[in-house]
Amino acid sequence: MSQLLISLLAAAGIAFAGAANAANTSGMSRDVYKADKDKIEAQYKADKGQCASMSGNAKDICSAEAKGKEKVAKAELEANYKNTDRARYDARVAQADADYDVAKEKCDDMSGNQKDVCVKQAKAAHTKAKADAKVAKVDSSTRQVAANKRANARADAREDTRDAQYKVAAEKCDAMSGAAKDQCVKDAKARYGHS
Repeated sequence: MSQLLISLLAAAGIAFAGAANAANTSGMSRDVYKADKDKIEAQYKADKGQCASMSGNAKDICSAEAKGKEKVAKAELEANYKNTDRARYDARVAQADADYDVAKEKCDDMSGNQKDVCVKQAKAAHTKAKADAKVAKVDSSTRQVAANKRANARADAREDTRDAQYKVAAEKCDAMSGAAKDQCVKDAKARYGHS
């Protein structure tokens, strides 16, 4: 082989390696990523298998926990592999979704107003976690986003959280009747800025 051909092949190899590293800035190789993904799937199967001996809502909770754990682990693996703001945001949202799914399943053990309140509280926590993820995404990209956009994201997060908390408070009022219920609703509206 000529020296020129060897030099060209070496240069092409360096360029290819540079392009591969640009796509994956985490330093994690594709093989390690794939192996970790396989481990997550194997762990999910093991976790899901432990649910098989259960019944009723305990089985549903166990299944939701296993599925949530898998989704969060995969999202965190993606975030580590891709090393992007979007992937980190997706991991936070996956955690919020997993927590919400488990919380809803746990509410199924309750009935009546207690169950309704539990579901509203789960939804409020989910809304807050997703809003926090959105704020963290905006905060992490401060070099690219103007200060007013960050402020707007924080304001939206506060408003979403306040609305969700109001719904919990209003649901708690449904267990009351008459003047007590009216006062409870009035207090909830005043506390959370609803008219």
